[in-house]
Amino acid sequence: MKYPSLLFAVLITLSSCKQEEKPTATAEQPKTAIVKEVAATPGKIQVLNFATFHMGSTSDATSTEFDENDQKNQKDAKAISTMIAQFKPTIICVEVPWEKNESLDQEYKAFLANPEKPTTYYGEVGLVAFEVGRLSKLTKIYGIDHKMGYNYMIGQEIENAIDPKTHDAYYADPFKSTPELAVNMDSLSLLDKLKLTNNPTFLDFLITVNADMLAFAGTENGFEGADEAAKYYQRNLRIYSNLNRIPMTQDDRVFILSGGSHTAFLNEFMNRSPKYETVDVFDYLK
Repeated sequence: MKYPSLLFAVLITLSSCKQEEKPTATAEQPKTAIVKEVAATPGKIQVLNFATFHMGSTSDATSTEFDENDQKNQKDAKAISTMIAQFKPTIICVEVPWEKNESLDQEYKAFLANPEKPTTYYGEVGLVAFEVGRLSKLTKIYGIDHKMGYNYMIGQEIENAIDPKTHDAYYADPFKSTPELAVNMDSLSLLDKLKLTNNPTFLDFLITVNADMLAFAGTENGFEGADEAAKYYQRNLRIYSNLNRIPMTQDDRVFILSGGSHTAFLNEFMNRSPKYETVDVFDYLK
């Protein structure tokens, strides 16, 4: 998968942005803060669709500074897990390929047998999802990812005859319309990093920067940019299809932990769904 160096520079300089009608939470707040109960829509399955950065090694071109072996980071990840566990999930889904569910199951069972030994399996999966599963007394976690590559740099590699002015201006200053996002993310605590990645403005940005802006790039009679963006939509639709493979009842409560762009797409799909109802992440991320 290819990304322009500009996107790498942009995404590693993100930080938290102000949440309207949401008080700023601090790391000093109690881990077991009382969570308000929100009545579910009858017939719909409640989903806590939670965005994260990758807390371990990643093939992504963008990354956030985070030492998954650092004891403080592991302690902070446990505190986040305790917050999320207040959702009381019955099903947990993570960004691990569907075909690796057998190895995921083995890793999770090994963790349950010895939870005092920290695991950094797939970074945030081992540090957060496994602990949420343990606290929720779940015996299984599902991987729903589907790997697909696409050429993010297509707009720079072709003679763009669609709208190079808009395309190039956006990538030159992607935060022009959302300047509150452009602060150094690496200076933030884990809690504030996750507040950023779950901010609705940031999630919208991820769809725009990863896919929609490519529709402004193409040759005179071609749709090269749109076709590459379609591959990213396709990947996320396939992730959504994997979610739908999991047997569920209306009494289930689903926690999904994945990278921010996948969270953003899944929100779009589930908010239109007759089956699912997303809950407010900030009811739990205190």
